[in-house]
Amino acid sequence: MKVEEVYVILRERIKNEMMVVKALGVVYGDIGTSPIYTIAIICTLIAPTIENLYGILSFVFWTMTMLVTIQYAWLATSLSKRGEGGTVVLVQLLLPYIKNAKAVGAVSILGFFGVSLMIGDGVITPAISILSAVEGIILIPDYEETPKITLLIIASLIAFALFAVQKRGVEKVASAFGPIMVVWFLSLASVGLYYVAQDFTIFAAMNPLYALNFAIEHPFITFVMLADVLLAATGGEALYADMGHLGRLPILKGWLFAFCALILSYYGQGAFLLSHPDAIKSPLFEMTKDFSPALYVPFLILTIMATVIASQAMISGIFSVLYQAMTTRIFPHFRVDYTSHELRSQIYVGSVNWFLFVCVIIMLFVFQESGKLAAAYGLAVAGAMSITGILMSMIFAYRNEKIKMLFAIASGATSFIFFMSCLMKIPHGGYWSLIIASIPLGLIILYTQGQKRLYKSLSPIAKNEFLLEYNEQYPKGTHIKGVALFFARQADSIPAYIAKTMFQNGIMYERNIIVSVKPSSEPLGVNSELSPLSTGIDLLLIHVGYMEMLNMEKILKEKGIDERTIFYGDEEIVSKKLHWKLFSLVKNISPSFASFYNFPHEKLIGVSRRAEI
Repeated sequence: MKVEEVYVILRERIKNEMMVVKALGVVYGDIGTSPIYTIAIICTLIAPTIENLYGILSFVFWTMTMLVTIQYAWLATSLSKRGEGGTVVLVQLLLPYIKNAKAVGAVSILGFFGVSLMIGDGVITPAISILSAVEGIILIPDYEETPKITLLIIASLIAFALFAVQKRGVEKVASAFGPIMVVWFLSLASVGLYYVAQDFTIFAAMNPLYALNFAIEHPFITFVMLADVLLAATGGEALYADMGHLGRLPILKGWLFAFCALILSYYGQGAFLLSHPDAIKSPLFEMTKDFSPALYVPFLILTIMATVIASQAMISGIFSVLYQAMTTRIFPHFRVDYTSHELRSQIYVGSVNWFLFVCVIIMLFVFQESGKLAAAYGLAVAGAMSITGILMSMIFAYRNEKIKMLFAIASGATSFIFFMSCLMKIPHGGYWSLIIASIPLGLIILYTQGQKRLYKSLSPIAKNEFLLEYNEQYPKGTHIKGVALFFARQADSIPAYIAKTMFQNGIMYERNIIVSVKPSSEPLGVNSELSPLSTGIDLLLIHVGYMEMLNMEKILKEKGIDERTIFYGDEEIVSKKLHWKLFSLVKNISPSFASFYNFPHEKLIGVSRRAEI
């Protein structure tokens, strides 16, 4: 083998391993910080006796196996479009198989719920992660009596710094996320292994019979406890949602490493609690301090860094999902800023960013302790996992992949059992995640239904009918020099504002181009087709992937279009009903379609028309 060939192979191997390291920073932050609070929360409900701990650890192991390894690492990642994953992808994969209109509507609604629940979960993730790490300060000598308000202020300042830096982009510091998480997982594994090595029989708790016997002896406590056991799997959904950024193989390799480290940490905490039953308030911090008091403060700093990374992954994920929702026209347009010159997938949505920040601060000061926050955490995650299980089961059933279908049904049923358990959290604060999730869900329903009503009320004109009138008017009129763009929602019908502009107002350019942007069922890719409709008028049809960051000006330059003016419909909505008045308000404060794609404002002309709905 030549030296050059060896060099190429080594370079590829290093590149692949670096992708695994990057996956640990991007994907596994949330689930990787779960050991900070999971065992502690469970032990507030159940005394850490030998029988109880073996049952708890058995539940943790099999929860991570069923919900993360089987449901996401194996099944979900096998379903993708051009390597992309997520709830929207599952919906797009399923819709072609469904012919019934009502079934299509039901699947779409499931997708709406999935997107909304992710946001509900995304608010609590930074709050519980950061606060649980900051609470480790009280184990530092001379800081045991640190007031609760001080801990809350520190957590709030960390959260503020995290959200404030979003506008500048995190691309420069993101390269450090992976190595930091590698150190974090190695720290968890090392400390856990030290205590496991003192009693290797703790690994016997991997036997599912311990979980089964515990459930038989304590059925009600088991049902209640499942809502807290689920905390060990929160963040597992990121394996699928972030697959498009990294690829399936690096994510699976990363999960193998993370899974081993997490199991060592959980089982190490179990072994530590057998000999230190009083350390139930914070077993991870207690056993780290017992392992090496000198390393405790550096470990605490590392913990805070890991929780910030976990929160960052959730924020970026929400930005990405909402952008998909905007491009697929199920969510109002918000102003989007691109924070990277190299990667257009790095985006910032200011209004969403500060909405999340305010919600995080509210969560911190309402609950005040990570233990109480855990009472609200998990409901949205379990709901999202249940929806994933349902959608996957249907896809595998249509594809006649029976083995995968059976496992999907089993994992989906498991998720649903956890969801039922989490419903008991509602009176204890779980309603907060539902309240937060109801805001985007309400916006989605209001916007999609409002758009349908609005489009009907504007009475679009059939393309053939429009062209008959155009062919009669164009030769007679005087034409403004240059090119004008007119945006249309659909290619086969012409918005009334275009007819009003050309025929009533007599505004026709030498060249008129109707532009229609249509989201495709593929996640990525942009295809454009410019076709003449008649003398002086063309149709530019753009098919764009729902995860694609569309650069409209680049497309126009490629087509040799140097537009002078850009027209778009600017509707003034009138209604007597309160919910349509709210829809009107949302439309008014949202950027127009043309503004959303960052066209120069001096070229934009909104053609106003009153619409009653």
